[in-house]
Amino acid sequence: MKIAQISPLYESVPPKLYGGTERVVAHLCDSLVELGHEVTLFAAAGSHTKARLIAVRDQAIRLDTSALTSQLASHLVMLHEVKRRAAHFDVLHFHVDMMHFPMFEAHAQKSITTLHGRLDIKDLPKAYERWPGFGLVSISNAQRRPLPYASWLATVAHGVPTTEYRLQQCKGAYLAFLGRLSPEKGPEVAIRLAIRAGLPLKIAAKVDSVDRAYFEARVKPLLDHPLIEFVGEIGDEEKSDFLGNARALLFPIAWPEPFGLVMIEAMACGTPVIAYNCGAVPEVIEHGRSGFIVNSEEQALDAIARVNELDRHVVRASFEQRFTAHRMAGAYLDVYADLIDTQRTDRFREQMPRAPMRAPA
Repeated sequence: MKIAQISPLYESVPPKLYGGTERVVAHLCDSLVELGHEVTLFAAAGSHTKARLIAVRDQAIRLDTSALTSQLASHLVMLHEVKRRAAHFDVLHFHVDMMHFPMFEAHAQKSITTLHGRLDIKDLPKAYERWPGFGLVSISNAQRRPLPYASWLATVAHGVPTTEYRLQQCKGAYLAFLGRLSPEKGPEVAIRLAIRAGLPLKIAAKVDSVDRAYFEARVKPLLDHPLIEFVGEIGDEEKSDFLGNARALLFPIAWPEPFGLVMIEAMACGTPVIAYNCGAVPEVIEHGRSGFIVNSEEQALDAIARVNELDRHVVRASFEQRFTAHRMAGAYLDVYADLIDTQRTDRFREQMPRAPMRAPA
């Protein structure tokens, strides 16, 4: 199968440091190639992939230190490059939200679009109603709730390679927080929980420019506590040790999380996850097996006290059964096959001779 993967240009594939969508695209491309398919990745230069790379920008947008850049212009150039090569591919797999819809209406039947973000946004329903011919893939069932009548084809959970993270059998001495330092991710809650539990907390996190004021006002003053260590952003090569040596990953979110990639990264290390019951969390965490799902700080504290009861081999097994990159790739191949079968059926119907109309008696 000839498959085009179209990635956002904000990060390289995979990202150097923090980044979710581009990391998932990287795992998907490599797994599809390993499964014997011809994959072409449209992405920023600096990407590393087993697929054929078409670099449509000289570097990832976030790494670009130029004074002025246009995110829209760079993505439009990429979409033009995809469009002029579209006939070469059996499937066009977009990861850029709805940006391609107006340009690819003629190719909608061979396109799928994975939505990676939150969908409870005011203007989205009208747009998805306007372009119903584009089949959509959700990354959790919870993600679909604001748009239940959109053109959903399937739900495909994220996956990571089994070799990316190592099972760590030691029950670590610290709690971990990995993600963005933004209000919806709950870093203040994580800090409070660690202090109340009397356990060290290591924070490996990105501070986006839009979250800088929040970080300075609300989070930074809390980092002086002796139990709290701010590590900063880390890359893939550091995650296995950071997550694997933790007693648990704290995931105290307060927003409709579409998936939560860090949860399965922790599970791959054998590290249990203590997560708030929001968004996709109940679809990822098996309560009492791979972690605990909680609804309050008191429940979270109880979970921290009990987390060493969980078997880290069982946590790793939960990951291997449900969230590997090859499992994700296999699920997408099913979606691609259905798409191609639909195209063939539609072409067959178009080629069928029509019965002549009878003249009126």
